[in-house]
Amino acid sequence: MMRMLTYFSQIGVTIGTTILIGVFMGKYLDNLFGTSPWLLLVFSLLGAGAALKSLFYFPKE
Repeated sequence: MMRMLTYFSQIGVTIGTTILIGVFMGKYLDNLFGTSPWLLLVFSLLGAGAALKSLFYFPKE
């Protein structure tokens, strides 16, 4: 039971952090270059794609 809880919490943390990293990078680059919503959208989608890709690399039990 505890092993499953740690497994699913690790998945949640990984998905959340990859998306947040994409959002913060996009927001920073938008402020730097003045391209207001576009880089935020691009890096948010890249973060979501990286989160989905990381799901395939979790160990299967």
